[in-house]
Amino acid sequence: MIRKKSYGHPFDTEAVVGSYTPLDGPLPFLTEEGGGRFSCPLDEDAVVYGLGENVRGINKRGWIYENACSDNPNHREDARSLYGAHNFLVVDGAQRFGVFVDYPGKVTFDVGYTDSSVLTIQTEEPDLTLYLIDGDSPEDIIRQFRSLVGRSYIPPKWAFGYGQSRWSYMTADEVREVAARYREAGIPLDAIYLDIDYMEGYKDFTVNQDAFPDLSGLSAELKEQGIRLVPIIDAGVKIEPGYPVYEEGVRQGCFCKDEDGADFVAAVWPGRVHFPDVLNEDARRWFGGYYKVLLEQGIEGFWNDMNEPAIFYSEKGLENAFAQIDTYRTENLDIHTYGALQGLVAGLKNSPEDYRSFYHRHKDGLVRHDRVHNLYGYNMTRAAGEAMEALEPEKRILLFSRSSYIGMHRYGGIWTGDNLSWWSHILLNLQMMPSLNMCGFLYTGADLGGFGGDTTEDLLLRWMALGIFTPLMRNHSATGTRRQELYRFPHVEAFRQIVSLRYVLLPYLYSEYMKAALGDGMYFRPLAFAYPEDAFARRVEDQLMVGESVMIAPVYQQNARGRYVYLPERMKLVRFGGSHQAGQNVLETVQEELLEPGHHYIDVALDEVVFFLRPGHLVPVSRGGRCVADVDFTHLKLLGYPEGGCPYELYDDDGFRKDYDDPAHITRIRVDGSGAIHTEGTAGKEIQWL
Repeated sequence: MIRKKSYGHPFDTEAVVGSYTPLDGPLPFLTEEGGGRFSCPLDEDAVVYGLGENVRGINKRGWIYENACSDNPNHREDARSLYGAHNFLVVDGAQRFGVFVDYPGKVTFDVGYTDSSVLTIQTEEPDLTLYLIDGDSPEDIIRQFRSLVGRSYIPPKWAFGYGQSRWSYMTADEVREVAARYREAGIPLDAIYLDIDYMEGYKDFTVNQDAFPDLSGLSAELKEQGIRLVPIIDAGVKIEPGYPVYEEGVRQGCFCKDEDGADFVAAVWPGRVHFPDVLNEDARRWFGGYYKVLLEQGIEGFWNDMNEPAIFYSEKGLENAFAQIDTYRTENLDIHTYGALQGLVAGLKNSPEDYRSFYHRHKDGLVRHDRVHNLYGYNMTRAAGEAMEALEPEKRILLFSRSSYIGMHRYGGIWTGDNLSWWSHILLNLQMMPSLNMCGFLYTGADLGGFGGDTTEDLLLRWMALGIFTPLMRNHSATGTRRQELYRFPHVEAFRQIVSLRYVLLPYLYSEYMKAALGDGMYFRPLAFAYPEDAFARRVEDQLMVGESVMIAPVYQQNARGRYVYLPERMKLVRFGGSHQAGQNVLETVQEELLEPGHHYIDVALDEVVFFLRPGHLVPVSRGGRCVADVDFTHLKLLGYPEGGCPYELYDDDGFRKDYDDPAHITRIRVDGSGAIHTEGTAGKEIQWL
């Protein structure tokens, strides 16, 4: 049951689209302490799941999280907020419940940090709505919550292929070189991403004609090879006379205002900018309409960035800093004054004072930005999603964003923001996935190899071995760092085999994604969700279920030649790669081994990928391909651990249209006690044992 209780005058975030029961009396589960503060006891064995994109483990106990969308590229374990704000968690202990704090400003979740036996929730102002959910299990609670906030975004099928990105590919010829070298290396590829330098002077919806003289021609040329171009769109609109987006936005009143009613001036990549007022319906429609400029040039996917919104400085903040810096000219800068001087400059970026100094024109009236800060990225991507519904109503367009709030999951996916080439960030990537799925974000993944810093070949191989299971599989790195296109490393064949395995597994991965999206389920799950009676499974923080059949346990430590794995039941170890020959299909490298329940050390070479099959479960696979369009989803093989027979429901569609609920997309596979395969449903599917 979902119960709702509102306090004060809550802002309508439009995150909720489903049904609930109003609550007039006392709250169940939580104690109301007043002023937007709530608490509950945590028994010793309680596990706290959720909070979406955040640091630390699957179990969120022991830290304090401040959900306020933050541009924080160098995040460590001590970070308290990242790029998204996902205010949903599930307590699974002596009492079991879920809570969604629908509040668009900063929310603090003290999950046993101040007192290990207490969960405390605090909003900045007492105007909020709580949704409390009870159920038979964490998954039951999550499914109810997902029905409350609406169906998750579904991208085109090609967006499940591998993508290569870099800040930045500077010219059309460099893009062609990347595509050619991937094809020469035999490494599958479906997308090349264009970062900010494809634009003219970092201006949204423009193209640098010197570097990219024929974007539509380049797009068409690459599509013939099965490769899409995916350009970035930033939140800030450059202030430049003669630039149509700027001039039209000013004329139509589509930008955020300062306290005096003038268009707010901040700065990002192009220098001074205005921010589109995407919380305003008219401004959202205006900004979203500009995506047509790139759609008409053959573009079928976009990534929205810098939309917390990130601010390098505001015009007023910079003036104040310059005035204060001048006072230090004659001072003897000791440790205190030097620190203050440093802080003046560092404090310009993403200043809380700046977020308090501009306003949105919402349907309910004028609202100061800091009070609705977490909604900006959500509504920027909503603007794009609503535009796609109008411009391409029958076609799926790839959309994902850096910043988000629950509700945005209906319009696009997310990547987990700027990370680093650290081994710890592989584990962080793994641990974020089920928490994000809980909040509705199914199409998600990290910058494989790390965005900041210099990657190493072994780190990138290990990260790719995780990345083949994440719906968004993108290698992305920052300017000034080591180039990390896969063909640049000595062991190209190992990378080819790993990426090829992604395409081999696509029938299973795509099917499990679609079933999760259409059924309000989870694509990634903690082990405890699949094995609720197993006490040790509740402790496992570095293994995940992927769909209904597969468990993964990636290696994430430098120089490790394998790792310890916990098996809650007898499972089949499936191993790909290893002692392969150049040009060998990755399917021909498969090895299988039955393992008993318990703890095992598993050897995993750098050029291998392993996963574990549950008894009574199946995994349909293909022969792979150089891109998703090459993958044969009709003639499939089966990996399995039948144990006397088992069923599998395979979902497949054309990957472009939106007829998601057509029953013709379902093929029912059944393996009987003799091992014979029976199918029912989609005509033309040929399925055999591998």
